[in-house]
Amino acid sequence: MHFFTSLTLNCSAFHAGEVLVKIHYATVIPLDWKIRNGLVQAVFPKTLPYIPGFYASGIVESAGSEVTEFTAGDRVFGIVNGADAEYGIAPVNELVKMPDGLSFEDAATIRAGAETAWKALFTEGELEAGQTVLIHAAAGGVGQFAVQLAKWKGAHVIGTASTSNIDFVKSLGADQVIDYTTTAFEDVVKEVDLVVDSVGGDTENRSWAVLKKGGILVSLTQPPSQEIAQKHGITAKFNTKFPTKANLQTIAQLIADGTIKAEIDSIFPLSQTNKAHEKSEAKHGRGRILLRINSF
Repeated sequence: MHFFTSLTLNCSAFHAGEVLVKIHYATVIPLDWKIRNGLVQAVFPKTLPYIPGFYASGIVESAGSEVTEFTAGDRVFGIVNGADAEYGIAPVNELVKMPDGLSFEDAATIRAGAETAWKALFTEGELEAGQTVLIHAAAGGVGQFAVQLAKWKGAHVIGTASTSNIDFVKSLGADQVIDYTTTAFEDVVKEVDLVVDSVGGDTENRSWAVLKKGGILVSLTQPPSQEIAQKHGITAKFNTKFPTKANLQTIAQLIADGTIKAEIDSIFPLSQTNKAHEKSEAKHGRGRILLRINSF
C-alpha cells in the first residue's frame, strides 16, 4: 500500500470561508480502505495522488478572511478531506469547537461514529424515551455510541454482538445483549420501535419481522427496500437527514462530561497508516482506529 501525506499546502486553495487545521488525530474508517481498493469508485471517484481520511481533530492554524466563528488556536473537530496529513483545509461549516474536557482522541471519533449513531437514532429513527431499539453490531464504532445515546435518551436498548463483546456491550448500558453467534435475534426480539442496522444483507432481511407496525428501520449500509417496508407496515430510511451543529455540540459535551465514552481500539502513528488500514479491513476491532499526526 502507498499513501501520500500532505506536508505543504497550496495557499491558493485556502479560500476566505475555510480554515487551516493542524491535525492531531485522524480516524480510520472502512470507507478509507474501500476507496483505496477501488470498491466504491463509482460513488467516491478519486485520482492519484490521493490523501485518505475524512474525520479529524486538531487546532486552527489560521482562518480565512470571511471566517468569524474560529480563530487561531481554537481546538476543533470535524470533516477534513485528506485528514491523514499534518495539515488540512476545511469549510467552516464542517468544523465544531471542542468543549473543555474533551480530548483530541475522543473528538476525532465523533463524526466517525457518534454522529452516525445520533442520526440513526434521533434524526432518522425519531427515538423517544420509553421506546425499544434494537442495535445491530452494538460493539462497533457506531454501535457503541448508539447504545449509550439511546440509554441517555431513556430508551430500552437491545444489542447484538459476538461472544467476546457481550460483556462490553452490557458495560455500555444495554438492557439486553444477544450473542448472534448462538442465538437468532428474531427468535427472542419482538415488537421493537426502531432497528439500527449497520450490517445489512441477511441481518437486514431478518430485521423486518421484529418491528412493530409503524416502526422504523434505519439502514447504514444500503437503501432498504421500500416495497418490503410497505408490506410490513413500517418506515425504512437511509441517509436522508444529518445531525445539526447543535447536535454535534451536544455529543461533544456528553463525551467531555463522561456521560458517554468513546472506545478507541488502537492508535497508530501517521507513518503506519498502512497498518491502520489493515486493522480496519480485518474487521475485528472494537471501537475506533486513530492515526496520531501531530504531537502537542
